Parts: sequence; structure tokens; C-alpha cells
Amino acid sequence: MTDLVTYEIDGSIATITMQNGKVNAMSPEHIAAINGALDKAEEAGAVVMLVGQPGIFSGGFDLKVFQRDLKEGVEMVTAGSKLCRRMLAFPTPIIGVCTGHAIAQGCFTLMACDYRIGVDGPFNLGLNEVQIGMTMHHVGIELARYSLTPAFFQRSVINAEMYDPATAVTAGYLDKIVPADELMATAKAEATRMAGLVMPAHTATKLKARAQWLEVLDNAIEVDHNEKMAELAAL
Repeated sequence: MTDLVTYEIDGSIATITMQNGKVNAMSPEHIAAINGALDKAEEAGAVVMLVGQPGIFSGGFDLKVFQRDLKEGVEMVTAGSKLCRRMLAFPTPIIGVCTGHAIAQGCFTLMACDYRIGVDGPFNLGLNEVQIGMTMHHVGIELARYSLTPAFFQRSVINAEMYDPATAVTAGYLDKIVPADELMATAKAEATRMAGLVMPAHTATKLKARAQWLEVLDNAIEVDHNEKMAELAAL
């Protein structure tokens, strides 16, 4: 589709591969490209596999955007939050295929997937906002609150702990890990299984099960945006 993502469809399965530089930084353009690929998958009624590059799912937001223009940075975070909210309500299943490291917005994007398969290896997953001097936004807190176990929620959000893939399964970032040479075949098998679901039932059940979560996220997106815009106005 663009040089930031590739989109391939094989029957009822769409594969969206992120490819934005060495760390798949989620810039405004990259987020827009992912949304564009999701548009195509939604139109096709396809199950989605969202895939990273070898060794990296995503390193999070493109921090250079904040350095270039603070308002643009605020809008980027809002766009990333809205992407996660869209994924959680997507009409077909989304499988996150974590090909390596997943940091900050990379992990939030994984949390928004219906099933998360990770590659085993020397990789780190976690939320490093506090470690780099950023106060966690409300959307990030609520994504983690609903996705992670209570103990790991506290350790991840407040203490910025990073985890290897096996511990990330225990924490709730991932559902399963497999060796690298089995990753794509395992993801494809799960996507094939999910393609056999009755999609109207899947969608209705997803929306019913996540109704409270989606409402919380809608409010959090608005609060985050308003707070940051007020901070910019006061500068």
C-alpha cells in the first residue's frame, strides 16, 4: 500500500506488515498507513494479522515528532490511541504477530489485538514511559489495566519494568510464544481458525464484552487530548 506498511490478502486473511525504519516507529504517517490497511481488510471482511519486522514489532511513537512540533506530537498520541480503540472494536479478529521487541505504543497496539503471538528470543516487551521521563497517558493506563494482571499492571505502568517474551505471556502482553521458525505458520493457523468464526456473532460479542472498556477509552482519549492542549496553551 505504502512504503510504511505492506498489505497482502490471501482468501479471508489479510496480512498487514509494518515497516517504518529500524524500529517501526509509529509516526503520524505510519499510523495513517495502518488505518488505511485496516480499511481494506474491513472492506474485505478479512481476519487481520498485524506483523512487525524481524526482531522488532514496534519501538513506540516516533519521538522525533515531539522534538519537531509539540502540537503534532499531541495529535500523534491521539491518533495512536484512536487506532487502538478502533482495533478493539474491529469487526473481524486481529492477531498481533510480535516479531521481537515491543515497547510503549508497540505494546499498546498489541494489547488492542484479539490474540497476540510472540517470538521467543532475547527480546524486551514493556512500557518505558516513566523510564524516559514521560507521565503515562490515561489511554495507556486503561489499556494496561484491562490487559495485564494486577501485579504486572502496577510494575509495568508505574515502575516501567521490561519483560522477556515468556514473562510477557504471564503478564498479559502476549498469549503465546513460539520459536522464530514457527511464528508465521502458527499465526496463520490461528488466523485460519478465527476465519471460521461466525463473524456477526464475533463482532456482537466483542462489542458487548468490551462495551465498558471502549467507553472508558473514549473518555480517556478526550481527557488526554484536552489536557495536553491546555498544557501547550499555557507555555
